[in-house]
Amino acid sequence: MPGIAVITISDRCAAGQQEDTAGPAVARLLAETWPGETIGRGLVPDNADAIATLLHELCHQEYELIVTAGGTGLGPRDVTPEATRRVIDREVPGLAEAMRAGCAEKFAHAWLSRAVVGMRGATLIVNVPGSERGAVENLAVILPLLPHALEIAAGGRIHPKG
Repeated sequence: MPGIAVITISDRCAAGQQEDTAGPAVARLLAETWPGETIGRGLVPDNADAIATLLHELCHQEYELIVTAGGTGLGPRDVTPEATRRVIDREVPGLAEAMRAGCAEKFAHAWLSRAVVGMRGATLIVNVPGSERGAVENLAVILPLLPHALEIAAGGRIHPKG
């Protein structure tokens, strides 16, 4: 796999007012699935232009998977889904729906997430919440599907064996 990136989206973390715990937790979870893979890290404020620019740059650097942590809620500065939609070519709504449904079993507020999952070329972009727990729990729901999704996106086999 050529690359994985985790981007934390937070005004407070970008300003140095709060420690980022979600991004490192997501990176650790991804490292368990892809041991030995270098995971790029980024941090931007809740600004749609900054988010879209960074996502666009990472897609052109041929990252296969980009996970954003933060900016998926209902707050006025939560603009990650809008920025992601500016970058992606195709949505993958089933993965976003699976995260909401899987997490809502334990935490009803999961239904308020506006997270988006989509493709730009062969790059899969996944939005997860900005809290450490929310980020990890959302990603854990879809993590078993990601290797196959990335294989298909890269032009691999179409159907799983068995």
